[in-house]
Amino acid sequence: MSDHEDRDALIAAARDAAARAYAPYSGFHVGAALLLDNGDVVTGANVENASYGLTLCAETAAIAKIANEGWIDRLAAVAIIGGRPDGEALIGSEPVHPCGRCRQILNEAAERSKTDIAVHCASGDGAAIRSYRLSELLPAAFGPKDLGLIPD
Repeated sequence: MSDHEDRDALIAAARDAAARAYAPYSGFHVGAALLLDNGDVVTGANVENASYGLTLCAETAAIAKIANEGWIDRLAAVAIIGGRPDGEALIGSEPVHPCGRCRQILNEAAERSKTDIAVHCASGDGAAIRSYRLSELLPAAFGPKDLGLIPD
C-alpha cells in the first residue's frame, strides 16, 4: 500500500472507533487509530465522565491499550477524527487535532518507538485531512529521553 492508502485506512479505523465513543455530555465523538510497526492497528474512542476531569481522550484510550499489551515501543503512526454524529456518520469540516495532554502521551510512545510518528488529523466529514510529524505538534518535548531512559 502507498502512504496515502495507509493514511486513509488509518483514518477509516479512527472513524469506526469514533462511532463507539461514549460522549453523552459533549456529543463530540473522537476516534483514534494507532498503526504499530508490524502493521497492526489499535483503536480507541473518547470516554466522557460526569466529572469532566476524568474524561479519557481517544488517543489516551488507544495508548493505554498498547501499553497494557506491552506494545508501547511499537507505535508508527496515528490518525484522529472527530465530530458530531448525525445518525449515519460524523459531521464537522475542520480536522481534529490532539490536545496538549494527548500530544505528550503520544510523545511517550513515539520516543519509546524511536520514531517521529506521523499524526493524521481528519474532519468528521473526512473532507479535510492534515498530516504532521509529532515533533511539529510538540516541539522540544519532554519525555523518557530527558530522564535518561532512552539512549540517543
